[in-house]
Amino acid sequence: MKAFFMRRSLLAAAGLGLALTTILPAQASSNEVPPVPAPRLAETSAPPVATPYPDTTVAHDQVAQAFALAQKTHRKVLLDFGGNWCPDCKMLSGIFALPDAVRWLNSQFVVVPVNVGRVNTNLDLAARYGVTIKAVPTVIIVTPDGHALNGDGSTALGNARSMSPQAVLDLISSWNKRG
Repeated sequence: MKAFFMRRSLLAAAGLGLALTTILPAQASSNEVPPVPAPRLAETSAPPVATPYPDTTVAHDQVAQAFALAQKTHRKVLLDFGGNWCPDCKMLSGIFALPDAVRWLNSQFVVVPVNVGRVNTNLDLAARYGVTIKAVPTVIIVTPDGHALNGDGSTALGNARSMSPQAVLDLISSWNKRG
């Protein structure tokens, strides 16, 4: 009889251990900023930004700094690859600059504009996350530990000029919910 109760206690403890392992990862990730849906924007358009991307030479340092900040603040990194010559890139940056959009983006992400020149530099930064830049803008959302959440849709914002600001944020929000 004693063996029966000991066995039952061990099974209960094993079951508790299994339950704890399924609960603990969720608690461990509670430090991460939970995905918040995109805000409802009043604006139906945005003015383009004339030169949204910094010099190509600063990209690697900016990305490294962004990941350090993302780890401290438990946000994801939004890498925005583009060029100052690109009309869709300028429009996307205009959408990102809308007051409600910038507040939401900064609450969820560390945003890094990465200048790819004429799609001939800094391409290795996207390749780290399994993305080959074929067109710009290319947006990749990456967890602080380096996992890309939207490698499959990274070029979906390539027609930003024809998208509403709300559609852009809703798409980014859907990617944000993946991780």
